[in-house]
Amino acid sequence: MNTDRIFLVLVPLIRPFVKSAARTRRNQFEAAPLVEGRVVFLGDSITQGGFWDAWFPELPSLNRGINGDTTEDVLDRFDGSIFKPKAVSLLVGTNDLHGAKRLHDPAGIALRVREIVRRIQQAAPEATILLNSVTPRTSYFAPRIRSLNDRYRTIAAETGIVYVDLWPALADSNGALKKDFTTDNLHLIAPGYRAWTDVLRPHLTPLEAS
Repeated sequence: MNTDRIFLVLVPLIRPFVKSAARTRRNQFEAAPLVEGRVVFLGDSITQGGFWDAWFPELPSLNRGINGDTTEDVLDRFDGSIFKPKAVSLLVGTNDLHGAKRLHDPAGIALRVREIVRRIQQAAPEATILLNSVTPRTSYFAPRIRSLNDRYRTIAAETGIVYVDLWPALADSNGALKKDFTTDNLHLIAPGYRAWTDVLRPHLTPLEAS
């Protein structure tokens, strides 16, 4: 079963329900007190599913992931997500691939990610920014995700931020998400999150002393 073909059909149908839940979570972000100096994990459901404060207890963190978010959604809610962070770990773009057709093009996704990075740098010029590669899915999307991640790597090089390549840790030989890391070929389960945090840790550990 090719789950990515299913997501292409299913996700646009359930989008209104996902957006309703996303609005509730956005409202919670906006109602929360503004606290500076945190490590902000910004992105979609893959970020939302992380227990960041437990995995990095030495670093005060904020989970700013929202299920179903695209790059457009993150741009739209940017002001409610970022406030004087110590660092930002950004993972976004996979929902664009199976969302509205106008969002599918890797070049367009990369342009929107570049704008997110620009806004972070403008809002928090001293913050460390980690741009995570889009995680693998099935081999069906592998060529598009590789193309997208090549663009992310370029964005990181041109803006002076850190590119975090998750593919060596998460992808199998066919460019698909390793079976032990997922139950739906998209979202991570505990071993997948462990692999991600192992890649992130060397970039975040230096922040403990800052």
